Amino acid sequence: MKHMQMVCGCCGEQHHGLGQPSRRSIMKAGFAAAGVLSAAAILPHRAFAQTMLTPDSALQALMDGNKRFVQSQLNSCNDDLTILKQNTVDKQEPFAAVLSCADSRVPVELVFDQSIGHLFVTRVAGNLATSEIIASLEYGAAVLGTSVILVLGHSGCGAVKAAMAGKPVPGQISDLFAPIRPAVDEGKGNLEETIKDNAQIQAHLLATASPLLAGLIKDGKLKVVAGYYALDTGEVTLLS
Repeated sequence: MKHMQMVCGCCGEQHHGLGQPSRRSIMKAGFAAAGVLSAAAILPHRAFAQTMLTPDSALQALMDGNKRFVQSQLNSCNDDLTILKQNTVDKQEPFAAVLSCADSRVPVELVFDQSIGHLFVTRVAGNLATSEIIASLEYGAAVLGTSVILVLGHSGCGAVKAAMAGKPVPGQISDLFAPIRPAVDEGKGNLEETIKDNAQIQAHLLATASPLLAGLIKDGKLKVVAGYYALDTGEVTLLS
């Protein structure tokens, strides 16, 4: 029997079919009962980001890298890969996390001119904040020390386009439609606006549906923003 998962447009929670509570809801209830919603309490063994950048500085580093990418002045390729590999065998200390669409035209590390160990990247069609994605980004922020999370939508997103069309699709592709629906309603038939709305909605979901991420944001240790990547120019524009 198929197990359905969707994001509620009202509460932002992950809901599963068959009347089963989501893993996320169970985790939240357990943490709340124990009175341990802080990052330190849940995940006490925390690594430190490689440069200890503030959220604003980390975001600026991403945008500076994108500027180099647009201008074809990449410098990450000049890094000594041997040294990078040696330094990342036993640990990773990325300074930023990116939630990107799975689209092959969005090579995240290249787009931001970053090399091995610099970015913690999660990818799923439509750049959706699913339960599994949220858990991964919580790990990146609370354990690895990423100080900014960028939700990156992109022009011509096929997942958003399919959700707008709402036509029958093969396999489980239609599972992507429900989480994108709030953006479809806001976009009013405009593809690019819907893509941007979706990135902002997913960023808001990350910042509010996770008590762990919300706590880090409140403490000034994390920033969650949305961005839009233009395939034709290579430029990333911040949306929030």
